[in-house]
Amino acid sequence: MRNLPLLLIVSMFVLACADSQQEKTDRENIAVIEKYIQAVQSKDTQTMSDLLADNYIGYGPSFTDSTNKEQAIANWKDVAENLYEKIEYTRTVNIAAKVTDGRHPGNFVSDWASLKITYKDGRGPVFLTMNAVYRVENGKITMSRTFYNEADVLRQLGYDFVSSGE
Repeated sequence: MRNLPLLLIVSMFVLACADSQQEKTDRENIAVIEKYIQAVQSKDTQTMSDLLADNYIGYGPSFTDSTNKEQAIANWKDVAENLYEKIEYTRTVNIAAKVTDGRHPGNFVSDWASLKITYKDGRGPVFLTMNAVYRVENGKITMSRTFYNEADVLRQLGYDFVSSGE
């Protein structure tokens, strides 16, 4: 019974150290995502490439969309050169979490953002609310899943939706 207070103190110390290590990891991972967001805004595909792991896979926004690192960087280069004049994150909030179960365990950062996109051809701008969830390992983004309302973006660009009647 006399060892119980000592056991409690040691247990609390071990738990505090584990929490502080996870907090450090969370801060480092959020910094990776903030750097990635800055690279997107400045259309810096080299930094984007540096932050994506070689085995990176990205999903979304549509259910069946997926891309690897090479495809993602090629797409961003095309968008930066030919489509977008400017990408502005007008508001962004990042939250880190460690997922220990499921198909994709690991350390994640969820970025909730409001964006304004201006097009080179004069269309828009469009405004969208986006959520991107990134898995970060060893300072690199290994996976992302992006969600936003594609139909709303197209509507803002002047597209009309019609029913086929079926």
